[in-house]
Amino acid sequence: RAYTHAQFPSAGAVVSFVGTTRDVFQGNKVEKLEYECYTPMAITKLQELCLLIRTRWDVCKIYIAHRTGTVKVGESSVIIAVSSPHRQDALQATHWCIDELKATVPIWKKEFFEGGEVWKENETQRREMRAPKVSPL
Repeated sequence: RAYTHAQFPSAGAVVSFVGTTRDVFQGNKVEKLEYECYTPMAITKLQELCLLIRTRWDVCKIYIAHRTGTVKVGESSVIIAVSSPHRQDALQATHWCIDELKATVPIWKKEFFEGGEVWKENETQRREMRAPKVSPL
């Protein structure tokens, strides 16, 4: 669905990222994740991400979706697809987008593992959205 949404006649590239639940994290066997979000603010932040991507990279279409609720091991929690006339813009925009999504969008993750559970914050502290920067090749 993400790929189909991101396709565009003048796009020479469609890049996608799919974040999945892994079975072990920091030495703990993961059983499942649960995501919660503040929907109105999350939607606003996702729209801001799309606008910032469009100001920095030459992209055709953008697709972003993040699940809420229970996500089992092996299942996807987030998917991003970006199309552009040339692959470099789509690759850079997708990479920047997942980093910014994790840092700025109000989505919270509770991790269930053998012996316990914990609400997890991203290792990088939440911060204000930053302007996209392109790294030199």
